[in-house]
Amino acid sequence: MSRIDLFKQHLDEKRAVKIIAGIDNFDIDNIRKVVASAQSSGASAIDICAKEEIITEVCNMTDLPVFVSSIIPEELAKAVELGADAIELGNFDALYKKGLLLCAEDVLELAEKTVELAGRNVFFCVTIPGEIPVNEQIQLARQLEEIGVDLIQTEGHFGSEQSDGVKGLMERAQLTISNTIELCANIETPVMSATGINAVTAPFAFTAGASAVGVGSCVNKLESEISMMAAIRNIVDIASKNIQKNIQLV
Repeated sequence: MSRIDLFKQHLDEKRAVKIIAGIDNFDIDNIRKVVASAQSSGASAIDICAKEEIITEVCNMTDLPVFVSSIIPEELAKAVELGADAIELGNFDALYKKGLLLCAEDVLELAEKTVELAGRNVFFCVTIPGEIPVNEQIQLARQLEEIGVDLIQTEGHFGSEQSDGVKGLMERAQLTISNTIELCANIETPVMSATGINAVTAPFAFTAGASAVGVGSCVNKLESEISMMAAIRNIVDIASKNIQKNIQLV
């Protein structure tokens, strides 16, 4: 059984939890804490940046499936050579912080280039920009299905201004959850909700039809490994309740 099979199993059971260290997080000490916490807390996968020495170290330190995220196809192809179990085109927050936006055509072109360079034998996830029109998201998702993408990741609103507390969390996640509903109703490929996903918003994502959640800042911004583990276990427990609910429905 390969490492990615664990994630695929959890995906099929609609309870996958991917812990995101960060596409632009190059702090190896923080990444080690995130990876160790994810492994010990029952997460389904870990997601890291495309820096070569970090990929090598993380692949050697964990039994979890390792996703490598980048917006550069050449980096994703190199990640496969270095042992990544899955590659992800996105997320795009690093671009948004620079004032750059991607349209559907941009994402499709990057995805096609990635497949060309990395091949079709690696698990491939693509993020769909959260603020392009929904009809364009659906069309893009269907085009991505045609080139063999394994997983679609939704994202929500990115903004420098948001409310504090739970209200802010909900504002951040509201768009990704609504995008999840739309995509799950219109495509066959599994959908993973990301952006603003935590213990408060994860249940909404699974109710919306997500097969997985991508969890980042509510874990990787914490100071201690103990607090990271507690946060991850909480979300894993929520995901496990989703599989129990699905079994009861059957």
